[in-house]
Amino acid sequence: TAFCVCFLGVCGGEFSILRSPQSVVFRDGSWPIPGERIPDVAALTMGFSVEEDLPWPGLAVGDLFHRPRATVLVTVKGVDKLPVKGFSYPIENAVPFSLDSVANAIHNLFSEETPVVLQLAPSEERVYMVGKANAVFEDLSVTLRQLRNRLFQDNSILSSLPLNSLSRNNEVDLLFLSELQVLHDIASLLSRHKHLAKDHSPDLYSLELSGLEEVGKRYGEDSQQYKDASQILVDSLQKFADEMFNLYGGNAVVEVVAVKEFNSPLSRKTRSILQASQPKKENPYNLAYPYNYDYSVIFNIVLWMMIGLALAVIVISYNLWNMDPGYDSIIYRMTNQKIRMD
Repeated sequence: TAFCVCFLGVCGGEFSILRSPQSVVFRDGSWPIPGERIPDVAALTMGFSVEEDLPWPGLAVGDLFHRPRATVLVTVKGVDKLPVKGFSYPIENAVPFSLDSVANAIHNLFSEETPVVLQLAPSEERVYMVGKANAVFEDLSVTLRQLRNRLFQDNSILSSLPLNSLSRNNEVDLLFLSELQVLHDIASLLSRHKHLAKDHSPDLYSLELSGLEEVGKRYGEDSQQYKDASQILVDSLQKFADEMFNLYGGNAVVEVVAVKEFNSPLSRKTRSILQASQPKKENPYNLAYPYNYDYSVIFNIVLWMMIGLALAVIVISYNLWNMDPGYDSIIYRMTNQKIRMD
């Protein structure tokens, strides 16, 4: 189970690395990371290939034979940066992104094993779970009603979390606190099913938190409620990252992205099955096709297979051509007794 915990924020935001194993090397610097390439960072740290090279100096080449056991990406909306510990990089061109490509790669390559693929946005009641291991998270609160009820149970974070200026009676405050409850419940469920963190299939956690953004809209970003919520969020994220990092035996990358707002809404390209195919436009400049990064792999496979087949044909043909027609097999010589007596 490979793990990389990511807390992401975009749009004039900041991309921070809270924890990472020795096999994944991040460099200390202020190199900006394009917002649309954040999923590629997650893919590369987990050992998956990407369609285009990532010329970003922040990620160095680590140990190719020891990949982290999981990736947890938490997108925090409503704030430009969070005072978390670790390396931090500015984000340029803060556009919405998703880890669908990484989730599909895990599902296709490890469908017979028990990978954890969990993508969750509590405030939007949006959840996506695939794989055999996700039965563990079926009891996770995902709707607003479930989140509210979960907060008022005996073992909720309300019994131990210092609320300060936040209120138990305000819906905006409860939404913010319910997202922190989800973080606590994910780590708690995983701690009761530690075998999921010890198998060989990679895990992916993608979480989107917008409760802090709603607190800022309700009280204002200069309010005491917003300041208290920001500090509570930082402490909760750090605790969540440490818990997940330890559950995976220190083989985890922990990242945070804080984003004030996205430059454009997240949209996925769709196409109706009844839509007529559009004729392809001719290339007026006679340009070459874009380079496919699988070309070198396919070329080497075909090249050495053809060389091997050619050598096999030459060796077999040579031996057939120079075969002694009078050389009888041992079976013939042992069974033909008359010739042996003569």
